[in-house]
Amino acid sequence: MDTPAERIDLHTHSTCSDGLLPPTALVEAAAHRGVGLLALTDHDTVAGCAEAARACARHGIRFIAGIELTCGWRARELHVVGLGVDVHSPALTAYTCEVGERRRQRISAIGVRLTRARLPGAALAATVLAAHRAPTRSHLARELVAGGFARDEAQAFDRWLGHGGAAHVGGNWPELAEAVRAIRAAGGIAVLAHPHRYRASLSGLRELCATFKLAGGEGIEVSLAGMGPADTERALSLARRFDLAGSIGSDFHAPGLPWRPLGRFAKLPDGVTPVTARLPAGP
Repeated sequence: MDTPAERIDLHTHSTCSDGLLPPTALVEAAAHRGVGLLALTDHDTVAGCAEAARACARHGIRFIAGIELTCGWRARELHVVGLGVDVHSPALTAYTCEVGERRRQRISAIGVRLTRARLPGAALAATVLAAHRAPTRSHLARELVAGGFARDEAQAFDRWLGHGGAAHVGGNWPELAEAVRAIRAAGGIAVLAHPHRYRASLSGLRELCATFKLAGGEGIEVSLAGMGPADTERALSLARRFDLAGSIGSDFHAPGLPWRPLGRFAKLPDGVTPVTARLPAGP
């Protein structure tokens, strides 16, 4: 039977971005799952880290302050997780403020397109913008569901928000190297998030990892919810090829999703350094 120290989760989301649990409730769920090491990595905000740290202290869980930065590479949206960041870093604050403004502009533009489709787009966008520091399309999808304009979030993306949807607006994000620089300036480790989701060939992923490594990236997620055996093996090969440390997490957003449980086993294959070993002060 695994002990709390054997379970870690270095990729989670709270209501401070697009998760459904507040930081304290997320930590309580992690404690129930036997997690001994937890990082909160909300999209483009560290607003929940202080609350999560306090809750972890109460439950005897080691805490890593983290973030998941949105960026771009060759017209493709990417995500880079920052672990062990200084939440008061001016460079990180500047980056998140810029991305936050771009997020707000995107939500407003989507609202305009929803209005053109004869939906109350302005009202839906205003609700999302008023309620969330880091507004996302997922927030807008939930409003579409609540308003009866979509059966569920998947349909909201298929019909309205995703590529090919009537109200789709592409993201306009800072470049990959900027995200890595912001994380490093904040004293953190930059980890390439969920490489299996980028719909790139192996050669494309190698080019991405080479660019990431050159920019100062130090890790890659090798075990994540939704990764199949082939995905994991590909990520491991990239980790070994580019000397990237391996990171593990759930990408948790909401309870009740059996394919994204909080807490993953910390064991990594031989030849792959755990990303926690590269954190400056250790967890």
